[in-house]
Amino acid sequence: MKNRVSLFVMLMLIAGFAHAELKIGFVNVAKVLEKAPQAAKAKSRLETEFKPRDQQLISQQKEIKNLEDKLARDAAVMGDEERRQLEKDILDKKRDAARAQQEFSEDFNMRRNEELGNLQKRIVEAVRALAKEESFDLLLTDGVIYANDQIDVTARVQQKLETLQ
Repeated sequence: MKNRVSLFVMLMLIAGFAHAELKIGFVNVAKVLEKAPQAAKAKSRLETEFKPRDQQLISQQKEIKNLEDKLARDAAVMGDEERRQLEKDILDKKRDAARAQQEFSEDFNMRRNEELGNLQKRIVEAVRALAKEESFDLLLTDGVIYANDQIDVTARVQQKLETLQ
């Protein structure tokens, strides 16, 4: 696939020199993703959405730690049945906490991927809008080893993205 793209670019360059000059640009998508105002908003939405569950997980861990401390401190003076019950409670709470942590991670990753997908769509819209507005013949992104600063339009894509909020 990359070889076809490279071949296509070379053919376009050769054809362009024969007929007319091409307007080519480069977009550093990673940089756009990093600085997009929508990325900060998405991060804030995720934090707001998942903070209560995160606090609950922290609370569960503290409760388990307190029970383990109690077992370590009082095991010698506890009866066998009381000690076994406390050990069982600790084990049950650890299982519940592990399950809750796994569900949290899965849900968080799924929502983060949704937000990232939406942001990537907005970036593509911004790139296309800039390409049309400024009459680019070709805009390149990933797979570029070197791009002259004169054809790097990353900052202009970031500006365009800000207007698409």
